[in-house]
Amino acid sequence: MAKNKKQFAVIGLGRFGGSICRELYHLGYEVLAIDQDEEKVDEYVTYATQTACIDSTDEKALKSLGLGNFDHVVVAIGDHIQASVLTTLVLKDMNVPIVWAKAQNKYHQKVLDKIGADRVVHPEFDMGIRVAHNMTSEKVIDFIDLSNDYTIVEVYATKKLHRKTLIDSNVRATYGVTILAIKRNEDVNVSPRPNDQIEQGDMLIVLGHKDEIRRFENEGL
Repeated sequence: MAKNKKQFAVIGLGRFGGSICRELYHLGYEVLAIDQDEEKVDEYVTYATQTACIDSTDEKALKSLGLGNFDHVVVAIGDHIQASVLTTLVLKDMNVPIVWAKAQNKYHQKVLDKIGADRVVHPEFDMGIRVAHNMTSEKVIDFIDLSNDYTIVEVYATKKLHRKTLIDSNVRATYGVTILAIKRNEDVNVSPRPNDQIEQGDMLIVLGHKDEIRRFENEGL
């Protein structure tokens, strides 16, 4: 397997950390899998470049692994807040360039933010939002929140937009949203031109304010 240059470490090999570890390894990156549970570490011997069984709150143990030389470390110890916080703090003290951490709740996130985590993720919370959006709108395939106000959504073009150009559909003027790309089968039209035509069933990548996106879903599709 050809290796890419970036090096990753994943601390905590539960479902979340384990899935990240496997995927990074399959993508061809060098991955160090870390957990204090020896059985979990043994599970990932074939899904990581290296493995280590240590207590990640032990600063000497972390330093002995040379984590300061890694580009990106994921702290996936969401269920043990104290261990998560101490591990993140040690990693930032070691000047690890990018540290992502899993949070159990908003309080946990606030602490991780304050001690310098570069990004905090809530897998269960984020998935809950995603599922809710998919349940309440048959038109939304997926979405990415850019901020509290703006989002990017993937939606299917309906019969209402069939054979209309971007000029004809007039979505920007009418709804205040921007169609960033049009995907038809395996072809992706990035930055479509005003005269490019939409067909029913096309996947549209749309950027806009959440209120405007919702109005576009309800009235424009």
